[in-house]
Amino acid sequence: MENNDKPKQRGIQKEMELAPETIKPTYKGSGKLEGKVALITGGDSGIGRSVAVHFAREGADVAICYLPEEQEDAEETKGFVEKEGRKCLLFPGDLRDKDYCKNIVEETVQKLGKLNILVNNAGVCVGKETLEETEDEMWETAFDINVFAVLRVTRAALKHMKEGDSIITTSSINAYRGLPHLIDYSATKGAVTAFTRALSTNLVKRKIRVNAVAPGPIWTPLVVKGKDKADDYGTFGDEAPMKRPGQPSELGPSYVFLAAEDSSYITGQCIHPNGGYIINT
Repeated sequence: MENNDKPKQRGIQKEMELAPETIKPTYKGSGKLEGKVALITGGDSGIGRSVAVHFAREGADVAICYLPEEQEDAEETKGFVEKEGRKCLLFPGDLRDKDYCKNIVEETVQKLGKLNILVNNAGVCVGKETLEETEDEMWETAFDINVFAVLRVTRAALKHMKEGDSIITTSSINAYRGLPHLIDYSATKGAVTAFTRALSTNLVKRKIRVNAVAPGPIWTPLVVKGKDKADDYGTFGDEAPMKRPGQPSELGPSYVFLAAEDSSYITGQCIHPNGGYIINT
């Protein structure tokens, strides 16, 4: 299905005056993902970029998908990955396109030889102050990208994944607590969390692990989109017990853990890097 109406809810990391930290200078790789191949949706910036660079430092080749208007961010991510001595494929496109969801998987396997790790990270976040202000189109876009794309990409990936491989989804703290002005986004992340838990039980006999990461307030292009400026945090993250937003560099290691053998006895679970919020899981 062709869809020329591109979603505009994401921001561009290159344009942020206060740039997010992708990986800590002190992070040392130890070959945890040596020889692995990972596909990361939304891997051009923010959390996705951090995951790509951490995976590369741990020895994995990566492929990332992103919207065409995020090409500059994607090229920068590719440069970071290649600096780690690993390969990085770039797949611009729209995850609302069913064929695109299948093609990024097939091209990853064709060009990198296999697929061991799938990270369903791409997402959009719009939100309105009241439910009455929301429109069907907004909900359809949110669910198409945040939920249905996860289904489509995962379904295509499973044709190539084997025992010991790993699937990781990006959920959100809002799947557990909800935000009054992000009803649509919270609902999609609740669906992602439920999908993760159900799929983990479905794949346990195939010994493919499925887990999630549910970030709290993280400084990324997604959260600054629509703000007048992005040269300081403002009040973003102040409500967290740690009284600050998190950086993507503080999330990347969680994805490494779930992708690596270190978590071989963990499936159907969710890690909560959220600045100290106590979440009833």
